[in-house]
Amino acid sequence: MRVIIQKVKRASVTVNNQIISSIGPGLLILVGLTHSDSELEIDKMVSKIVSLRLFQEEEKHWKKSVKANDFEILSVSQFTLYAKTSKGSKPDFHLAMKADFSKPLYELFLRKLEALHPKVKDGEFGAMMDVELVNDGPVTIILDSEN
Repeated sequence: MRVIIQKVKRASVTVNNQIISSIGPGLLILVGLTHSDSELEIDKMVSKIVSLRLFQEEEKHWKKSVKANDFEILSVSQFTLYAKTSKGSKPDFHLAMKADFSKPLYELFLRKLEALHPKVKDGEFGAMMDVELVNDGPVTIILDSEN
């Protein structure tokens, strides 16, 4: 499982020219699943996402989590995080979990994330989305369950 975490001042997802989700300060997370992912990887990632101290408290950086600040999380499924580009110029997505399997697992990820931090919004699984954000910092963290 791969998750790209971006600390944002605001973010939104648009599908078919309509904003379907938006948040103020918080985290935009891009979530990719691979064939070996299970509930175990989800539990680890969810715990890490809500507890990462990416926000400042007064003048001290890296003191508070999204949960401690009661900020929002916008989650976007993104199979392209598992693109292989080592051969040729066309990305290979064979490492990404197929939608039939990844959709229920991604939905489990969202439920578990909401159980730890209820301020979670979502994009639209499988849709072509316009994702807009204002990165705060910029702060971008990559989590990979294999590392």
